[in-house]
Amino acid sequence: MEDRMLTDGNLWLSRPRPADIATIVARCQEPSIGEWVTIPLPYGRSDAEAFLTDISDPGWTDRSPTWAIRPAEDGPVIGMIGLGSHDETAAEIGFWLGSDVRGKGVMSRAVRLVCDFGFDPDGLGLVRISWRAFVGNYASAAVVRRNGFHYEGMDRLGGLQRGVRRDSWLGARLVTDPPGPVADWPAHTFAGPDLDSPAVEQGHESGGRA
Repeated sequence: MEDRMLTDGNLWLSRPRPADIATIVARCQEPSIGEWVTIPLPYGRSDAEAFLTDISDPGWTDRSPTWAIRPAEDGPVIGMIGLGSHDETAAEIGFWLGSDVRGKGVMSRAVRLVCDFGFDPDGLGLVRISWRAFVGNYASAAVVRRNGFHYEGMDRLGGLQRGVRRDSWLGARLVTDPPGPVADWPAHTFAGPDLDSPAVEQGHESGGRA
């Protein structure tokens, strides 16, 4: 598929490029990202290079696009978001966000843009977008809950992070689901302020190794 920039006029999502490598490396030093993401630790330049050449670049030809989240069209990377294809009609969303831009609705807007593109017949034409996060990633749950995702249960020891198996929460949004907040999430998926925050899902490599 061709590169597709997505924007709402305040946020820009575009394909990550070699010029972004140093910023990606710096962002991935944050302990709060490594806590939930399946990135290698320590994370170095070779890891970011491999992310571009082995995951991001081929993903754009395999219906698994990854976007760098930017505050301006040519701005620096402040996060990453992507869709990992399951088949022609389903994909899994994954994302992370730098700590200095959390709590401002940035990730919620990015997820909205990506879901709109994913469900659009002129985009990917998906029927289902799934989500997974390690149990305890309340910020990630809050983001997708605001964007029409329904809770679908827990996958016991279903995620693998650096050799350790962890329980994962599961959710999804269908093309027929409205985009607004969903009220049927169980109480154990809430904790503290309902803030936009880092969260990357281990199921999709755009989050997992960027």
